[in-house]
Amino acid sequence: MNLKILSKNNNLYSTNAIVQAAIKRKHYVQVIDPSLCELTIGDPTKLTARGQKISKATAIIPRIGATHTLSGSYTIRQFEQLGSYSLISSEALLASRDKWKSLQRINQAKIPIPKSIFIDNPCNFEYIFENFKFPVILKLLESTHGKGVILVENPIGLKTCLETFTQLNQAVLIQEFISEAQNKDIRVIVLGNEVIAAMEREGQKGDFRSNLHIGGSARPISLTLEEKQIAIKATKVLGLEFAGVDLLRSNRGSLVLEINSSPGLEGIENCTGIDIAKEMIKYIEKQILK
Repeated sequence: MNLKILSKNNNLYSTNAIVQAAIKRKHYVQVIDPSLCELTIGDPTKLTARGQKISKATAIIPRIGATHTLSGSYTIRQFEQLGSYSLISSEALLASRDKWKSLQRINQAKIPIPKSIFIDNPCNFEYIFENFKFPVILKLLESTHGKGVILVENPIGLKTCLETFTQLNQAVLIQEFISEAQNKDIRVIVLGNEVIAAMEREGQKGDFRSNLHIGGSARPISLTLEEKQIAIKATKVLGLEFAGVDLLRSNRGSLVLEINSSPGLEGIENCTGIDIAKEMIKYIEKQILK
């Protein structure tokens, strides 16, 4: 199999883990920086990188950063039009990166989520105050790794934040704060129709964010059957075959917080001992042989 990994940095843990897993299973693998690609359509339709033609790929694994979502989706679609299988389709990448659209789809599928409001202009603050208990979570729509996520303790603080962001023409998402989660969440890795790994993350003392990138800790965790079904269904709703699904355990059951189409592998592989990169390669092999 001729495998291409779309990544800006082949030294990243996740990219390197996938490369090594592919090599161990006797595949040819190449890392391509999607930001260096030139896309040509018409006659002929082709794909080059700095003028050099890229050989046809049997399959690609996109590892597209949040700041390159749109251009990255174009590159994925170019490979798709040239006949390559993509573990993350171009449309699924776009659907998963739009936080509000993804929540709308998940909610429409009757999958439980935290109560949420989208704010794109100066708003009726009283409506928010009447519909949320404080504290609340305020997120930038393109927040990643816990950055751009704020815990707002009271109405005055929220009003100040919203006035600032609306002046900057910055859309935000407000969500209820699930206090009973106790600064913990669950990262679930879904591949195809299976949950292949799960860990519980906990934020540092005094920090409600549980992301490992900012000092959170993790431990392996067993999921309930319902949690597995929720994670798989949410992944499918967005058209994804591979994803990291974040869950919160609340008094009304587990809620989907968000879905990551390019979840990092280092933290969860080290935590659980599961070789997720190997499972990704094995899954692609099965899709190619269908």
